[in-house]
This record gives sequence, C-alpha cells and structure tokens, in this order.
Amino acid sequence: MSTLADHPDYSLYSNANTFLRQRLDHRPEQSDADVVITGLPFDLATTGRSGARLGPDAIRRASVNIAWEEKRWPWDFKLLERVSLVDAGDLVFDCGEQAQFVERLEVYAKQLLQAGKTMLSFGGDHFVTLPLLRAHAHHHGKLALVHFDAHTDTYSEGSRYDHGTMFYHAPKEGLIDPAHSVQVGIRTEYERVGHPFTVIDADQANNLSIEQVVTNIRKQVADLPVYLSFDIDCLDPAYAPGTGTPVAGGLSSNRILQILRGLKGLNLVGMDVVEVAPAYDNSDVTALAAATIAVELLHLCADKYRP
Repeated sequence: MSTLADHPDYSLYSNANTFLRQRLDHRPEQSDADVVITGLPFDLATTGRSGARLGPDAIRRASVNIAWEEKRWPWDFKLLERVSLVDAGDLVFDCGEQAQFVERLEVYAKQLLQAGKTMLSFGGDHFVTLPLLRAHAHHHGKLALVHFDAHTDTYSEGSRYDHGTMFYHAPKEGLIDPAHSVQVGIRTEYERVGHPFTVIDADQANNLSIEQVVTNIRKQVADLPVYLSFDIDCLDPAYAPGTGTPVAGGLSSNRILQILRGLKGLNLVGMDVVEVAPAYDNSDVTALAAATIAVELLHLCADKYRP
C-alpha cells in the first residue's frame, strides 16, 4: 500500500498549515528562498488582552483562502514566479522566558540576514519588533521605520518588556532614524511636543487622498533601508476585531491595501505583521486581513527579485 510519502506531490499534503501552503524548512538560512516566513508566538509584553501568541497560526490558516491565487489582484504578475518563499515555522523558546526569547530572536534573525534572506515575521505582540530591528540595523545600518498602528508605541513608562515601548527604545539604541520614519493611523494620545516621528494620524490617513498619504511616506523615508511594521489594530475594529487593543476610528482594509501598493519601489529590507489575537476574532476576518496584508508586502518585495 502506498503512503503519502510515495505521492509525487507529497509536499502539498504536508504543508497545509504553512503560509500560502509553501514548504516548511527548519534550516531556512541554508535554503534557496528569497523570503523566510517566521512565526513569533510571544505575548508576554501585552498591556491589554493577551492571545497574540496564537496569531502566527491564525494567519497561516487564513492564508489558505488566498493560496490558490496565481495573480493577486490588481498585480500583473505571479508572485511565486518572482519570489521564492519558505515557512520556517515558529521560533521556539521556553515558556515565560522573555529574555531568552529576545536573545534567540536576535541571533536567529542575524543568521537569516547574513545568509541574504528577507524576513517576514508574524507576531505575537508588537514587542517582537524590537529584537527584529536590532538584527536588521546590525546588518543594514540605521533604518527608516514605516509603522502602521493605532498607537505610537513610544511610551517611556513601560516595563523592560512592553509592547508600547519599542519605538521609545529603538531610536535611543540607534536602530532607526526618526527623521526618516513615519507612523500611520495613530489615534491614541501621545506627547505631540517633541515627538520624534512624523505622524499621519487616522483622520489624515482616512481623509487625505491615497496619493497624498503615499507621497508623504515616500518623502519621509527617502532612500534609507526601510523596515515596515504593521500592527493589525491600525485597521478599524470593524475590519480587525481580533486584536488585544482595538481602537475605533481606524482605516479600512481596502484603504490600507491601496496605501501599501503605493509603496512599491521602497528599499524594503524587513517587515512584520503583529498583534493578531484570534480568540477575539469573528469568522477569521482579522487573520484574513493580516494574511492579505502579508501577501501585499511580499508583492512589494518582488521588485527586488526576478523580473
């Protein structure tokens, strides 16, 4: 009797819970992939509702709904003909060990970047971006940050591990250049006087034209290497209820996708999608939005690879 392993398309059966059903590879630095997907099941830095540690799995499962698309509308090319992907699974760390998680993620990310890979990481809470920025700045130098969120995450009063403090610490560590960074979708309180980043708040992001928003982002980042971090609560809770700190008055899925498409050509060197908490989701709409945003980010990366 034959087994699945004897089937010539065995990989199609074994990888149903990887992103876009791409192959699973636990040694991604040795693979021929251009982009490596990594799950970061960490939510030990949350200040609101926990549960984002289950986000990577939810995003992967939701991606099956769009895995069948060869050409993602409105792009005019087949993504997987330009970009080779592998899913490395989830980063492993001991339960409750925050410092260990940070150390392991920095080491892992540095190895991938040294091997010439681009990282697309799925949180987890937003704290995961800080060790990722450390690794990317180590490899690429000081970065421009394009940050989509309802919150600035520049708060200084948080604990050592806090998903509201990453962009307070990152400029102080010399990881990102605030003068060439921009935060989009902000609609919670922050100290406006002396705020180090350019902010396109939620009202501006909703009321300006797509072209104006895109132009402002492009002008800000200039020609620096760009790290793009997308907190799913940038979307209005109508489009993304499954997150730890939902804030009404955000952007629609369609508007976000149009803005992202307008960023084609940026020197995008790293990216993450974070804060999906499936326990609070309805019909997987948040996870599907996150998976779709991730696919758009991959299309932006396609410019760097095969024509």
